[in-house]
Amino acid sequence: MKKFRKVLDGLTTSSPASAGGSPSCGSAAGTPTAAPTPRELDVHETLLSEHFHICKTVRHGFPYQPTALAFDPVQKILAIGSRSGGVRILGRPGVDCYCQHESGAAVLQLQFLINEGALVSACADDTLHLWNLRQRRPAILHSLKFNRERITFCHLPFQSKWLYVGTERGNTHIVNVESFVLSGYVIMWNKAIELSTKTHPGPVVHLSDSPKDEGKLLIGFESGTIVMWDLRSKRADFRIYYDEAIHSVSWHHEGRQFMCSHSDGSLSMWNLRNTAKPFQVTFPHGKSQRDGRKESCKPILKVEYKTCRNSEPFVIFSGGLSYDKAGRRPTLTIMHGKAITVLEMDHPIVEFTVLCETPYLNEVQEPYAVVVLLEKDFIVVDLTQSNFPIFENPYPMDVHESPVTCTAYFADCPPDIIPVLYSIGAKHKKTGYSHKEWPVSGGTWTIGSQTYPEIIITGHADGSIKFWDATAITLQMLYKLKTSKVFEKPKGGEVGRSAELVEEDPYAVQMVSWCPQSRVFCVVGISAHVILYRFSKHDANTSITSLEVRLQCEMEDVISPSDTENTVCATDPGGHSPQPQPSSPRSNTPDSVRDSIPCLRVKDRVIRMPPGYQAELVVQLLWVDGEPPQQITSLDLNSAYGLLAVGNCNGLAVVDYLQKTVILCMSTVELYGSADPFQRLTRSPRKNRQSTSDFCMRGLSNFYSDSKKRIRTSYQSLTELSDNQVSLDLERSKSPTSDHVNGHCTSPTSQPCVPGRPRVPGGPEGPRLSRRGPGRPPFRKAQSAACMEVSLPVSSLTEESRENSFSRSRSSSVSSIDRDTKEAVTTLQFAESYGRKLDTLPTPCLWVGTSLGLVLLVPMSIPMDEQERMEEPITVAPTGTVLMLKGSVLRFGFLDCSGGLIQSPYELWRDLNAPEDPERPRRRKLVNFSPCSSQETASDGHLAVVCSERQAKVFLMPSQACLYVHNITESSFVLRADVVGVSNSVCLACFCANGHIMILSLPSLRPLLDVNYLPLTDMRIARTFCFTNGGQALYLSSPTEIQRITYSQEMCDNLQEMLGELFTPTETPEAQNRGFLKGFFGGNAQTFDREELFGEAAAGKASRSLAQHIPGQGSVEGVRVAAGGVVGDLARARIALDERGQRLGELEERTALMMSSAETFSKHAHELMLKCKDKKWYQF
Repeated sequence: MKKFRKVLDGLTTSSPASAGGSPSCGSAAGTPTAAPTPRELDVHETLLSEHFHICKTVRHGFPYQPTALAFDPVQKILAIGSRSGGVRILGRPGVDCYCQHESGAAVLQLQFLINEGALVSACADDTLHLWNLRQRRPAILHSLKFNRERITFCHLPFQSKWLYVGTERGNTHIVNVESFVLSGYVIMWNKAIELSTKTHPGPVVHLSDSPKDEGKLLIGFESGTIVMWDLRSKRADFRIYYDEAIHSVSWHHEGRQFMCSHSDGSLSMWNLRNTAKPFQVTFPHGKSQRDGRKESCKPILKVEYKTCRNSEPFVIFSGGLSYDKAGRRPTLTIMHGKAITVLEMDHPIVEFTVLCETPYLNEVQEPYAVVVLLEKDFIVVDLTQSNFPIFENPYPMDVHESPVTCTAYFADCPPDIIPVLYSIGAKHKKTGYSHKEWPVSGGTWTIGSQTYPEIIITGHADGSIKFWDATAITLQMLYKLKTSKVFEKPKGGEVGRSAELVEEDPYAVQMVSWCPQSRVFCVVGISAHVILYRFSKHDANTSITSLEVRLQCEMEDVISPSDTENTVCATDPGGHSPQPQPSSPRSNTPDSVRDSIPCLRVKDRVIRMPPGYQAELVVQLLWVDGEPPQQITSLDLNSAYGLLAVGNCNGLAVVDYLQKTVILCMSTVELYGSADPFQRLTRSPRKNRQSTSDFCMRGLSNFYSDSKKRIRTSYQSLTELSDNQVSLDLERSKSPTSDHVNGHCTSPTSQPCVPGRPRVPGGPEGPRLSRRGPGRPPFRKAQSAACMEVSLPVSSLTEESRENSFSRSRSSSVSSIDRDTKEAVTTLQFAESYGRKLDTLPTPCLWVGTSLGLVLLVPMSIPMDEQERMEEPITVAPTGTVLMLKGSVLRFGFLDCSGGLIQSPYELWRDLNAPEDPERPRRRKLVNFSPCSSQETASDGHLAVVCSERQAKVFLMPSQACLYVHNITESSFVLRADVVGVSNSVCLACFCANGHIMILSLPSLRPLLDVNYLPLTDMRIARTFCFTNGGQALYLSSPTEIQRITYSQEMCDNLQEMLGELFTPTETPEAQNRGFLKGFFGGNAQTFDREELFGEAAAGKASRSLAQHIPGQGSVEGVRVAAGGVVGDLARARIALDERGQRLGELEERTALMMSSAETFSKHAHELMLKCKDKKWYQF
C-alpha cells in the first residue's frame, strides 16, 4: 500500500489585477480561498510499470494499395501484398494476420510453398524473403538481396525446393528455398535466344515448367519472345518470336498447348507440335473492321486457361476491352465454351487467381472459384453456377466504403447490445450471394478465454455510421445507419450558393457520442448539425424535431491585453434560456445577407422509421449575417439528465432533448461572469458590412470556394483516397501535421481559428490587429475551429527535422498562436460534481474545457420526478468557477477518494415505441443519479482529473485544491487522452504528437509507461486514435485499415492464445492414378531430379556479388521449426527422414502389389499351359 499525503494549508491566490498574476489552479480567479482543513488522502495504487507493454494486436480492413495475390490450394489460405511492404494472410473468419517488411518496399509477387507452411515474397528492393507461417506471428527466416539485377517474376513448382527467379536483364536464376542460396545454374538471356537475334528480348515476364515434363522450363520475355528451355541439356527446344508484347502465359493441363495474352487485347494459342505460328488468335472484345481485321483493344494483363472434366474449359482474363468504349469500368471476362460473361468491377483489377480442386498442374484442374483483388475491394466469384454469383465476404473489407472520418471504441459494453444490433442489421443485408461456403477456409481459430463485448463505431464522409462487433480481436459489421435520411435532398437552384459550401460531403461525420446503457446516440456533422437518435425494436411513424441555435460571436470580439470590459456574444438577450429560432425560408435570399438559416433542411413531414436507431432531434447552428456557422468542436451527452451539450469556437449551447428546448446558449466570455481572469477591450461599434455590390466586386465565386474549403478542412485529410501517389519531392516538403488545404495547418486539438490576441493578464497595451490583412480572404472566422496559422515555413524543414516536424511546427508557432487567439470550447462532460466550493452535496454539473486551458463549471438543477422532469424547466446558473492548465483542455475524469472511477449517471434503455403494458408502465430508471446519494461519499467529495495538451492535474472537489500536477510534454503536445480502466484499476493514457504513448497513474500522476510508438505521425492517426478500457486502443493506420493495439502486459501475454493458427497439418492430396502401363513405362510425365542439376555438386556456387544472403529475425518458435542452426538442421533432417521413410513404404507396397500381380499372372499362365499341353493344334 502506498500513501500519498497532501497537506492543504494556506492555499491562496493572487488577484488577476496584480502584475503578471494568473489564477491559481486551486481557486476561482480573483477570489481568495480559505485555507482548507489539512487532511490525509489515502489511495491504494496497484498499477506498476510491469503492467504495461505496447504491441500491435490485429489489423482490420482492406489492405491499402494492394499489389500481389497468392493462394495455397491445400492449406486454403490467401496472402495479399501491398505497396507499403505489408502482407495480409487470411483464412477462415478469425484467421487474419498482418506482416510487415522492415524495408517498406512494395511487394511485387507472393509464392506459397504449398502445404509447407511457408511463403516467399519478392519486393521492389530486389529482395526475396522466406516467411515461416507455422507460428501465430509469422517471421522471416531468410532473405536474399540481389545486387546487380532487378527481380521481375518468380515461379516455384509444386513440391519443389528450387525457385526460378526472372530478372529485368532477361536472365533466370535458381534459388534453393531451404537454404536461400543461389544455385550456380543460370539461364542467360543471350543463350536462351538465337545468336542471330540483334535485339534484347526484354525482362522476363513469365516462368513455368511444362506439365508434361518438369525438365522443360517455359520462359516468356516482354518483347514477345517465348523460349522452351531444356534444363537437362541446357539448350532451347524451340523459340517463338511474336509481334505483340506478352503479359502472361497459361498451360493446358496436358502440356501440349498453352495460351498467351498480349498487349493488343488478343489471345494466342500455341501447339508444341508446330511453334511456327499460333494455331488460334482471338480478340475476345474486338470488332471486325471493314478490311476483315480485328480492331486493337486494351492489353489483356493476365489469362488463366483451366480445364474441366465434364464441360468445356474456362478461359478467364482481365482487360482486353476495345478503346472506343471510353469510361467503361474494369472487367473480368469468363469464357466457358461459347458463352462469354463480362463482370464489371467498381475498381481497377490488381490481380486475380483461379482456385482449382487439385494442386497438380498435369491433372484436370476443375476450377470452382476465382479470387479478384481490386484496388479498393476484394471479391470471390463462384464458377460452379452459371450466373457466376459472388461469395459473401466474411472479412471486414468495406471499412472504407465511404472514407472514414472519425472513430470511437467501446470495451466491456452491455452484453445484450451486440445481439440486438446484429438482429436489426441482418434484416438489411444484401442478397444474391452464392450459397456455398467461403472457399478461403484455412487455419484454425478459437475464442480466447478472456473476452468481453467490444464495439467500434466508424463515421464516414457520406454521413453513414457503422457499428462493428470487435469482440475477441475480430471485426464484423453489426448495423449501418445513414444520417443523410434525416435531411431533404437539395434540389437544383433551390438553396443557391449556400449548398456549395459543403456540396461534396454535406453529411460527413465529425464526431459521435454514444451511451451504450441507454442506447442514445448523437452524431455531429460537418454542416454544424447534431442528430440525436434513440434505439427501438419497433418501427415508427413520426416527425423529427428541429432546433436552430444562433451561436455566433461578433467579428470585433477580440481578446487583447488592453481589454477592460467583457465582450458579448451575438445571442439573444437572456441567453440563459433562449428559444429555438423559427425556421426561415431559404429561397431567394441574397448570399451576402443570409441570416438565421441552417446549412441543411430537415424533413418536416411524418417519416416511417424502421427498427433500429431512429432520429428524434436535430440541432443546427445558423448562418449569421451572411457567414456560415462554425464547426462543432466538442459534444457530450447524458441520458440520465436528458441533456446534450455542444461547443465550438464561439461558445456553448445546452439542449434538453426530453423537452426539445435550448436551455443555454452563451459565449465562453459570458460563462466566466465576474470570474473572468482576463482583461478585455470594450467592444467596438459594429461596422457596417459591405454591400452586395462590394462582394460582387471582390468576386462571389472566390468567397464561396474559399468558404467551402474552410468548412471541409477539418476532415479532408481523412477522406483522402487518391489513386495517384504523391511525388517524393512533394511528400518531403510537407509537414506531417499539415493538410495543406488553403495554406493552413489543421490541428486535431481544435485550436481556435479567428486571428486575434491572447488572453494574457496584465500585458502591455498595443494597437489593435487588423482583422483582414493583405491577401487574407474575407470572413476568415468561418474557418474550421481546428485550424491555425503556422509561422514556420514548411519549405524550411530539412531532412533532419522532418521526423519531428509534427511537434516542431506546433511549438514553433506557439508564439503566433498566442498572439492571434480566440477561445473555443474543446471538451465537455456532464458529471455529478460540486459547482461551488461551499457545496456539501454533489449536483449535476457540466464541465467545460477551453482552448486556453481554462475549466469552467456549470451547475444545473434537474427535477427528480419523471413528470416534473418533462414539465418543469431546468435551471442553469454558471458559477464562473475557473481552473487553469497549460494548453487546450482535452479530457475530464472523475475518481472517488479511494481512487475508483466514478461512472457518469445514465438511464437504462426503454423502448419508447413498444406497446403499452398497463401492468408494467414504462418509467425512467436512472443509475448513479442521486444528488444526495450517500452522506459519506458526499462529505468526502471526489477527485477531478483534467488533462490538457501539455499537462495533467488532479483537483480535490469541492475545495478545488490542486493535489497533483504532471507536465506531460514540453517539446510536443498531447493529441488524445483518456481515463481508462486497466487491471482492475484506473490510469490516464495519452498519445502525443511526437508518437509517444504515455501512461500515468491516478491520482498521483506517476509515469508508468513512455514508449515512442509511432516515430512519424500524420493527421489521420492523430484524429482517429482513441483509447478504451482493458488496455486497448485503435487508430486508422491507412485510409482503409484499422490498427488495434494493446498497452496491457496481460493482454500481450494472452495474445498468442487469441490469434489464429495459419498452418494446420494436412496431407497433400495424392496425384491421380495414371494407370498401370503409363506409370510403369513412363507415361506422359517424366521424373526429374532438380537436385542433380541445380545442386552445388553439379552446378557449382553462384557469384557472391550477385546476391547477398541475410539471416532472418525469426522468433524462437520459428527457429525451432525451420530456421538455421543445429536444431533447425535436425528438424529438417527428421522431416526428410520421415518423408523418405514414407516414400520407401509406399514403394514397398507398390513392389509387393506388383509381385502379387506377377505371381497371379504366373499361376494363371501355368494353369493355362497345363490345360492346353495335351491338346492338338486343331483342337483350339
